[in-house]
Amino acid sequence: MNVLEFAKKKITKEKIVILTCYDYCTAKILNNSLLDALLIGDSLAMTMHGFKDTVMATMTMMELHTAAVCRGAPSKFIISDLPFLSYRQSLSRSIMATQKLIQAGAQAVKLEGAAGNLSLITHLVESGIPVMGHIGLTPQFIHGLGGYKVQGKTSAQAEQLKQDALALEQAGCFAIVLECVPSQLAKEITNSLKIATIGIGAGAETDGQVLVLQDLLGLNLDFKPKFVNQFLNGNQLIREAVDHYSHSVKHKEFPSYENSY
Repeated sequence: MNVLEFAKKKITKEKIVILTCYDYCTAKILNNSLLDALLIGDSLAMTMHGFKDTVMATMTMMELHTAAVCRGAPSKFIISDLPFLSYRQSLSRSIMATQKLIQAGAQAVKLEGAAGNLSLITHLVESGIPVMGHIGLTPQFIHGLGGYKVQGKTSAQAEQLKQDALALEQAGCFAIVLECVPSQLAKEITNSLKIATIGIGAGAETDGQVLVLQDLLGLNLDFKPKFVNQFLNGNQLIREAVDHYSHSVKHKEFPSYENSY
């Protein structure tokens, strides 16, 4: 998979499958999977560090986790999130932040919103850096949005999202994430663009899907939005394995002769 494949898959109507990844061990597993790409999302602030939202993600976090994933999944196309305010200060600071993620191993970066980002996106693309856009529910703007809410429900909001999507395409984005928008609106945006759309809570008519790994595996007991499907009861399976280990140690079944030198 490379940046050009996103457009090809849109034309051939072959769905693009992306999953978040934050560490080396998991990346090694996913490197041999059917996934098209991995996203080091700023959601790592929540899933890996226990913060309540993504605005707590820092460049240091993103750079460290990006490097770990890239070492573990050398065969995958890897996208890394530019964290909160890292691309909203000045052109030079934005370029420096992007450079850190690319030099950590990412092949593309993702940023949220259209307004105020278009000239930066054009500059990055012209500098050889693929950029993925992100509109709809943009978690870095959560305080301004008033919470985690579906976006584009009114005609005015829907029209703005359509304009933002087109502006991101014209600025040079190779794909756009549509998060928590009505399915019909996501379909209309998808059909209006030449570049691929990646949905999360945006229905089945986008060109691809992305999910947070921990949500897919059923590890986040306190967070299960409507758009998430748990493909594994990971919480129970891991707890059972740990309890089995504890039982084996307490009953002197582990370590066995085979586990000893």
